[in-house]
Amino acid sequence: MPQEYTEPDGAQIPLAVMRHRATDPDHRIGTLIFNPGGPGVPATETLRNLPRTAGTPGAFSPAVLARFDIIAMDPRGVGGSRAVRCLTDEQRADAAGTAFDPAVPGGKPLPRLLADAAAFTDGCVEHQGKDFLASLSSDNVARDIDQVRSALGEDKITYYGLSYGTVVGPMYATLFPHRVRQMVLDAPVDTNLWFGNSLPFLHDVALASERTLNAWFGTCRNEGTAVCPFGAGDPQAAFDTLIDTLEEKPLKIAPAKGATPGGELDGAMTLEATRALAGDQNTWPLLTSALLAAQDGNGAPLYTLWSSVTVSPFPVPTAMFEAHTAVRCADWRTPAGIAAHKAAAAKAVTEARRIGTRAAYSALNCARWPAPNKNRVTKPLTGAGAPPVLVVASRLDPVTPHHWAENMIRTLDSAVLLTREGIGHGSYGTNPCINSAVDAALIHGTHPANGTKCKTNTPTTRPLVTASH
Repeated sequence: MPQEYTEPDGAQIPLAVMRHRATDPDHRIGTLIFNPGGPGVPATETLRNLPRTAGTPGAFSPAVLARFDIIAMDPRGVGGSRAVRCLTDEQRADAAGTAFDPAVPGGKPLPRLLADAAAFTDGCVEHQGKDFLASLSSDNVARDIDQVRSALGEDKITYYGLSYGTVVGPMYATLFPHRVRQMVLDAPVDTNLWFGNSLPFLHDVALASERTLNAWFGTCRNEGTAVCPFGAGDPQAAFDTLIDTLEEKPLKIAPAKGATPGGELDGAMTLEATRALAGDQNTWPLLTSALLAAQDGNGAPLYTLWSSVTVSPFPVPTAMFEAHTAVRCADWRTPAGIAAHKAAAAKAVTEARRIGTRAAYSALNCARWPAPNKNRVTKPLTGAGAPPVLVVASRLDPVTPHHWAENMIRTLDSAVLLTREGIGHGSYGTNPCINSAVDAALIHGTHPANGTKCKTNTPTTRPLVTASH
């Protein structure tokens, strides 16, 4: 694909595209393109793992797999589409090994965070070049999708997007409304906020994560110690104590073949693993078990869970984080002055007592981003002229809060909102009521009434195994 569509004969970017053919070709409707989010999650990898990921957000039903060719396209800068690399393996290992302090906003003193941001952004320019970095914006991703559509000989596409995929979807529907057959947006981002100042955006994310953590604490307390023994009735106090204890004296983790190379578990890692697990009610029993084990001196469960957090809205030292950052910085409008980041950090740690330190200063890389994207599309993504969109949101989402879905309904020209009364990021594939509504929208183009709600199982914190005390 052209790096810049204004120069179609200039530099080109290779795109990784994969197809899963309709299993019932006689009743094939057409092509469904999906984006599993991140930004930074490779769609091709998600498609390759689909059969093994039933019951996880974005897992397509047999009915959808029967009727559509599913197309996975790694967005430019992600996965097989020339993934962004800004750090060397040594730098990344160093970042992973550097102890973050969960009591310090951003995890490190500000001068160290600024030095990290300089090393990161300098590395991006060195390894990638400014022109390539500037081309990673969502409007170019939407144009790439249209090139794929054209290459496939399709007049229109059906689209399913999850999380960041709900930025790409409305962008596509706004730039190419007559090319959309049907569109479903799951765990939606407020696109006006996404293309605006990134600091209020990240503050909303911190509050959303804090709310799901508080929901876990509240449920553990209400279920009582017979169901949730962690903290003996005061899980918050026990959690804070555990974080402090592990930060002072990390637990050694022995290497386990095929699972972990070994290392140590500290308070910052425990906080990050907890943030991720508290964000999905299905992993609550796992979280309770892992916290009980850590209290008993066995950090292996939490350490393994921490190492599997591939993409987070706040910095984590994984390769995916580099692509994640590059795409966000290409789209966002981030204040360059440090004062705004200091004020946002103070607000985050005040209003999100535990997660705020994770959120603080997490836009520093974008503040000094060396590849400004002068001609990106910033107009409201209304999708005017496209068919009505089905927007799906869970009531408590740790990354994309429910009011973002309400804002998306207001921004889109024509859309209906379907809410899952539950906790988690992404709903399709996890709930029968949501699944049937999304299938009906994708296959038949029929939607529930705006404001329809789907019930979900009552969450429980009951551990998977009862730890002995």
